[in-house]
Amino acid sequence: MVKYFFAADGEKMESCENFKKNCWVDMINPTDGECQDVARFTGVPEDMIKAALDEEERARSEFDEGCSMFVLDCPIIEEGTGGDSYTTLPLSIIYNKDCIVTVCLKGNTVLKDFITGREKVTSIKPVHFALSFMMGNAKRFLYCLKQIDRKNHRIQNEMGKTMRNEEIIQLLDLQNSLVFFSTSLTSNERVHEKFSKTEAVTTREDYQDLYDDLSIENKQAIETCNIYKNILSVTMDAYGSVISNNANNNMKTLTIITILLAVPTMIAGFWGMNMPVPGENGVTFAQTGWFWLVTVAAVVLTAGIAVFLLKGNPFKNSIKQKRKKRRENKDRKNKN
Repeated sequence: MVKYFFAADGEKMESCENFKKNCWVDMINPTDGECQDVARFTGVPEDMIKAALDEEERARSEFDEGCSMFVLDCPIIEEGTGGDSYTTLPLSIIYNKDCIVTVCLKGNTVLKDFITGREKVTSIKPVHFALSFMMGNAKRFLYCLKQIDRKNHRIQNEMGKTMRNEEIIQLLDLQNSLVFFSTSLTSNERVHEKFSKTEAVTTREDYQDLYDDLSIENKQAIETCNIYKNILSVTMDAYGSVISNNANNNMKTLTIITILLAVPTMIAGFWGMNMPVPGENGVTFAQTGWFWLVTVAAVVLTAGIAVFLLKGNPFKNSIKQKRKKRRENKDRKNKN
């Protein structure tokens, strides 16, 4: 899809039916034919127009044949069945002496603000247009980071009540999003710095002031992203420790149950041994002394093991108490 817009200084952005000088050409997921037509109208090389159509395209700048191109990573919020997901998508701003061209696979929120007039820009000043977009893109990153932080708090509150796999997967998705944001913000910063060194920016004080504001906004976004990423990493480690601890407790309980269930199995096995047992034909109660002795010994041994496993080593605690008392007595004697 290709749309044409035009706005002079202090005027509202208006749509145009066809291309005209000093207009803005907005391209959203264009076809090959549309790319060829725009390249013919604007004089922009076709490979520049198609650069941002690759989802894996990195943030970079390029200058060729009188055209300047800046590819930036932009935050995208995608709706899904498990909630909103956050990722980045490349967008290119290309300008020459005749027009401005923006290319992206999906609609961009900052460009929509330009079209609706929420952000005042002009199509006859491409450098100001590019700086304004970079500023809006940095603010958009901050907005998405705040949304990620809110979602993180909401998931943690849910995990405080019940820990399910869905919440853990959502935290992993947020962690991946922060990694993408951190990489994109750092790449965008390098493009900003290269843009600030161009003659169009260095020769005008108002553009330098706008770049200074952009630099502050982008650094704030980078610091915020790093903070949220560290917090989420610590949170994931903490939940991992909790899950591991719960698994250890469950294994301990199952082990104790297995040991205790071995007692009746052992007692039942006595009936298969070569010793007189109660209930055997012709065996009197007096002849089953060894059976009862082994049974009582097994029960006592099992009870002792159960106490040891459930309450810990009682002898260890008593030894510690004795050592502590000895130290206290020695300290008293030394003082006297």
